[in-house]
Amino acid sequence: MVALFRLLKIIFTALRYRLDELLPRHRLPWGLALMLKCLAVILPASQQTRGQRLRHFFEDLGPVFIKFGQLLSTRPDLIAPDIVEELDHLQDNVAPFDNDLCREIIEKALGKPVTELFDDFDPEPLASASVAQVHTARLKESGQDIVIKVIRPGIEITIEKDIRLMYLLAKLVQRFATDGQRLRPVEVVEEYQHTIFDELNLQREAANASQLRRNFANSPMLYVPEVFWDYTRANVMVMERIYGIPVTDMEALAEQNTNMKLLAERGVEIFFTQVFEHNFFHADMHPGNIFVSREHPQRPQYIAVDMAIVGSLTQADQYYMARNLLAIFRRDYRLVAELHVQSGWVPEDTPVNDFEAAIRTVCEPIFEKPLREISFGQIVITLFQTARRFDMEVQPQLVLLQKTLLNIEGLGRQLYPDLDLWQTAHPYLERWMQDRFNPRSLWQQLKRYGPEILEQAPQMPHKLAAALDQVQQLGELTPKLERATELINRQKASVGRTRRRLLIAVLAGIGAVATALPAAGVNLSAIPTYSWVLVAIAGWAWVSQ
Repeated sequence: MVALFRLLKIIFTALRYRLDELLPRHRLPWGLALMLKCLAVILPASQQTRGQRLRHFFEDLGPVFIKFGQLLSTRPDLIAPDIVEELDHLQDNVAPFDNDLCREIIEKALGKPVTELFDDFDPEPLASASVAQVHTARLKESGQDIVIKVIRPGIEITIEKDIRLMYLLAKLVQRFATDGQRLRPVEVVEEYQHTIFDELNLQREAANASQLRRNFANSPMLYVPEVFWDYTRANVMVMERIYGIPVTDMEALAEQNTNMKLLAERGVEIFFTQVFEHNFFHADMHPGNIFVSREHPQRPQYIAVDMAIVGSLTQADQYYMARNLLAIFRRDYRLVAELHVQSGWVPEDTPVNDFEAAIRTVCEPIFEKPLREISFGQIVITLFQTARRFDMEVQPQLVLLQKTLLNIEGLGRQLYPDLDLWQTAHPYLERWMQDRFNPRSLWQQLKRYGPEILEQAPQMPHKLAAALDQVQQLGELTPKLERATELINRQKASVGRTRRRLLIAVLAGIGAVATALPAAGVNLSAIPTYSWVLVAIAGWAWVSQ
């Protein structure tokens, strides 16, 4: 019953912001399209942009949907730029939960009273979000200033319920949206489910932070706060407190005479170092998670927090991405098209000549500008949007990379408007490609994977024979599968015809009743709006079965 009320609230909220106007009416069953058309007469038209409507929709539905909207803002490969820009404004600030409950959670997780573990524990949170909130304190043993992150109690139940409803909505979008199959909304929800449940495990975030800290140990470019593992559990995490300058506080950075050019260039270096050298990158590097050290302003150092979301690429994707970027800036569009086919990002039967021409068409106008005015991240997104026309499916392993690149580039240009991203990135990519085929690197790879190859070598003849047997069996099954598929398709068509006939009969009955009501003295305008909404819901549920 609770789930039903939540679903009704989602539908009412969607209608309130007229999100029905975003549905492709020509793709909907005619009965549902007719109902929505009737609702359009009753409901006032929205004066907001589609991005604003979607943002307010997520905000009204609460923290879980706000998080989902934030995830969508990281998918410029799927979502139109105007919507992405608006979803970037979603704020994940919610009221803190009870102070006594917070203290109880910490003490239960760590097994001791807060007063025995920490000094100066502040019951008022430093920050409060949908999944967790943060308090400040000092370690009693060492006097180290720390922050304590605590998972919001009961959030798992709320998330599970809302995700089930998201799956339902995703299936409807996949069925009725024009690009439903290609956009794979069910997989987007699945990705969100993994992401948000990962955020609920603070030990995972702590492990990410420790890895990132180890990767940049003694680095002049990036500092990652220390995790105190003795005080860290699945729902409580204790980290070193940092006192840097928020990266967007331009006035404070100017006051300490920060070298803004070097700061912007180091942001680019950090990105490419994480992606191509460490293959482990902070994938949530928006300005709220980045600070600048107050030390050495002429040799500025970044400080990163909130490592709940990280990304990595396969070695193949690393290679193809690096070669793609180099080829793009050399305007070798033929190679770009061939790399997309070789990597499997587009189907093997893609006409390379047509693909090359399409890439040239979108890239040439961009390169007419000076290099310092060219958006590196936007080129990558434009390239993938062009590839969509050639049946390129969503590449989950590249999505976080795209968004992170956009964040780093946008931040770099904000700090230093004349930042030439390519001047910093080009030598790095060239060096990485050379190192990849360096005999020393090849020897390292052989040492790493050699034992596994030798281990499997004696089994290869047996595995090859088994594979040939499976191929032969598959060939024998193919005709039977084709006949079964044909029979299923016929049955689906029969069921569809029957459903349409019944739907027509139901609508005809409703029409007859609506015609008879005025004759009986009933004023149709007096019927509450929600009644028509429920009729629409019923029709939608019927055609969606």
